[in-house]
Amino acid sequence: MRKVILDMLVTLDCFFEGPNGELDWTFVVWDEEFQKYTNDELRSMDAILYGRVAYQKTGHQNVDELGPVTESTIEFVNNVNNIKKIVFSRTLERVEDNAILIKENIVEEILKMKQEPGKDLMLVGGPNIVSTFIQLGLIDEYRIGVVPIILGAGKSLFKAIKDKLNLKLIKTKTFNSGLVILYYHNR
Repeated sequence: MRKVILDMLVTLDCFFEGPNGELDWTFVVWDEEFQKYTNDELRSMDAILYGRVAYQKTGHQNVDELGPVTESTIEFVNNVNNIKKIVFSRTLERVEDNAILIKENIVEEILKMKQEPGKDLMLVGGPNIVSTFIQLGLIDEYRIGVVPIILGAGKSLFKAIKDKLNLKLIKTKTFNSGLVILYYHNR
């Protein structure tokens, strides 16, 4: 059975965006080592599940916006732009290219996708879609990358979560940049 994996970066003070939606702080760890890791992750997935905002911000990548152009950067852009995208939104009317728009019946759609043969599904989104997936019990694994930077202000990924969620650490991965990825399963 396919898994839904929440795969997000947060700052040391637990923000996933700056106060105005900035993501530039992620470049602190955007080196060759992390790019190769990210490309491996993308190749291990069949699709990226997006909320509307994350899809509009990151659903299409441009190599010129990612710093120095390397083979890994080009591969990352191609991987993101070519992977199947599932966008959950009540307000969007249409999506581009290889994306599918789902406006309702999230649980039924995800459960159906999980039963289909294939690789896992990566969830990328903000607090609304993440909290919805958590509350509906749809996330199988959490991969939270902690970037060694403190913003002091920003948007919390888990701000909409009201109930305690017990997780079990299954492994960690560290990078030369100081990034630490924490892998969790539900208890």
